[in-house]
Amino acid sequence: MPWFEFIPLNIVIGIILFWIALGAAGLIAQSNLHYVTRILLPAGAAAGVALAATAFAAMSQEAALCVVPLGLPDLPFHLRIDALSAFFLVLLGLAATGVSLFYAGYLRAGEDNSPGLTCVQYHLFLASIATIFVADDGYLFMVAWETMALSSYFLVISNHRDAKTRSAGFLYLLIAHVGAIGILLCFGVLQAGGGDYTFATMRAVEPASAGWMTVAYLLALFGFGAKAGLLPLHAWLPEAHPAAPSPVSALMSGVMLKTAIYGLLRVTFDLMNTQIWWWGVLTLALGLVTALFGVLFAAVQTDMKRLLAYSSIENVGIVLIGIGLAITFRAFNMHALAALALVAALYHCLNHAFFKCLLFLVTGSVLHATNERSLGKLGGLIHTMPVVAWLALIGTLAIAGLPPLNGFVSEWLLLQAFLLTPGLPNSYLNMLVPVAAAALALTFALSGYVMVKFYGVIFLGQPREDKLKDAHDARGFERLGLLWLAAGCVLLGVLPVPIILQLGSVTTQLIGATISDSVVASGWLFITPIVPERASYSPLIFLVVIAAVVLLVFLLVRAFYHGRVRRGAAWDCGFPLQTSRMQDTAEGFGQPIKQIFELFFRIERHVPTPFDRAPYYQSRTEDRLWYWLYVPVARVAERLSGWIGVLQRGRIHIYLIYSFATLILLLVFAR
Repeated sequence: MPWFEFIPLNIVIGIILFWIALGAAGLIAQSNLHYVTRILLPAGAAAGVALAATAFAAMSQEAALCVVPLGLPDLPFHLRIDALSAFFLVLLGLAATGVSLFYAGYLRAGEDNSPGLTCVQYHLFLASIATIFVADDGYLFMVAWETMALSSYFLVISNHRDAKTRSAGFLYLLIAHVGAIGILLCFGVLQAGGGDYTFATMRAVEPASAGWMTVAYLLALFGFGAKAGLLPLHAWLPEAHPAAPSPVSALMSGVMLKTAIYGLLRVTFDLMNTQIWWWGVLTLALGLVTALFGVLFAAVQTDMKRLLAYSSIENVGIVLIGIGLAITFRAFNMHALAALALVAALYHCLNHAFFKCLLFLVTGSVLHATNERSLGKLGGLIHTMPVVAWLALIGTLAIAGLPPLNGFVSEWLLLQAFLLTPGLPNSYLNMLVPVAAAALALTFALSGYVMVKFYGVIFLGQPREDKLKDAHDARGFERLGLLWLAAGCVLLGVLPVPIILQLGSVTTQLIGATISDSVVASGWLFITPIVPERASYSPLIFLVVIAAVVLLVFLLVRAFYHGRVRRGAAWDCGFPLQTSRMQDTAEGFGQPIKQIFELFFRIERHVPTPFDRAPYYQSRTEDRLWYWLYVPVARVAERLSGWIGVLQRGRIHIYLIYSFATLILLLVFAR
């Protein structure tokens, strides 16, 4: 008998306990920065590598289960690892490795919480996310879900002395708990009154009717949509991300949002055995609206972290589009196309974890080096922060969906799924799908526009503030974390076939079909979603061609023009005294979007007149949904609280009267 038997679930449980132990170890010396940043956080990064490797191996194995005698009496914790949970554990492990390494270099003494307290909250956050992915009953799932919400809340309000940060944290926690109520009710419907909240029972017990199944799906879409940032439950993202430290923002956007995607997939394709086609259409429509909304608001932002927060809303919408297509195809028994759409959604989840974590960490490096978050006060940082600038360029090109990086692969797969939808048996859907595909293409184009603004304003041109000339580049662990994530963007873009083949186990579990056969038939060099005659793409050949063209041009210039070209100042239209005031600004980049899509924004402008002694221009772009939905709800809640508050007089005889009146009413109705 071997001295060691590879049991992935046991190893995952061990890593979860190890993260919790690292957090507890942070309490031993809360103010010892060197202890936290040189021992505990790197150890957490190593655990992330181990988690990713273990989960990747588990994706191709049979599902494993265990019962842990914890929790309440007669309610033990059930844990399970299968292909779906293993994939999201891979995502968590890879992203957590890069973020933990960066955090080890980013954390400073005297900033916000003590290093030890931050270590506790951070590692508890990681452990709770991993527990969500292996939970096999509604009880453990909700315990881990609430632990994730609370630990991330305390990380968001690290700078709790700032009133805006506290307000952002409260909004995040409020929407998180509203969503949790929807998830809990969904589990209640799925267990069909049996009182058993294990996922195995939910798989076996069908709700009484299709109507109850629809109720369960809508509750899941609402509950998980609140965590994912689905419109109109998105309001917490652009508030919480700028308030949180950059590594926390990276983990929340790159990983925590995926817990909602995981939950929706688990409920829709695993716990429910039937899908209805209009569920997919609804999810597809909400995803399109969310994606367009997110990219439009990202285009007009002047805060680099708010820009990335709205970009996260856009990318969540793209994932939901893929899930909506998968539900629709599955409902019409088009299993191969459902598998294609699901692979596109899952691959985009993995891609988004890498490039969004990378870009949020880039903003952390910029913030530490310049103490500025406003795009209007940045610029020219490629000269003082060249390493961060070049790594940011990789993330920017990836999120913009340019080949041969990873963002293009998932977006290309999703467009292929759209191009094959004319085979749907519903004529109305066949008419609407091209419109949805056009809206998706518009979203991709605007995403590129947003990223040109993000990168150009921050890193190119001249510094807009004198202090930017003293900015320092990322060093040590910060640089290592950025390199890890940038390498992931490149490798996932150049070598996607092995990952797509591994995703076949996930689609087989959820849908009963895979695109692995068509991918294998074309070899590892090409991605072929269905058949080569329809479409294929080779990122490696694309990369080789680009490199060859660049090298050829360089050699031709060196061979034929060397010595005949002299360097001189750039053409400046006859005005040699160029300053940073002549550069494009973030406001200027967003102006065309404001004008074209003005209907979607709530814009307040102050335009100076020739007679103003101190003229200034000011423009504020706000979310109409905030004033249409959230402000009225807040006013109603405030009014109801005022009415109910009348009952609380603070006098004991008033409370005795309430008790006496309640007793009399109970006696009357008891008859």
